[in-house]
Amino acid sequence: MPFGAAFNKGLTFKMGQTHVHKYLRPLLELVERGAIDPAFVITHRHSLEEAPHAYAKFKDREDGYIKVVLKP
Repeated sequence: MPFGAAFNKGLTFKMGQTHVHKYLRPLLELVERGAIDPAFVITHRHSLEEAPHAYAKFKDREDGYIKVVLKP
């Protein structure tokens, strides 16, 4: 990340972390009850053997790769 160039352009970066421990259990319970369906974010499904290929596609954002589920 070229922070010097960003500084010269006057860019502002805002960052933070997700409160995983706070939200994981309630969200998982909603998924288990069927109240929410997170499947809409899954763009591709692959076997574990296809993981290297899928990771390369995901890394390069090819073919609409956003969220990949690997099945063992």
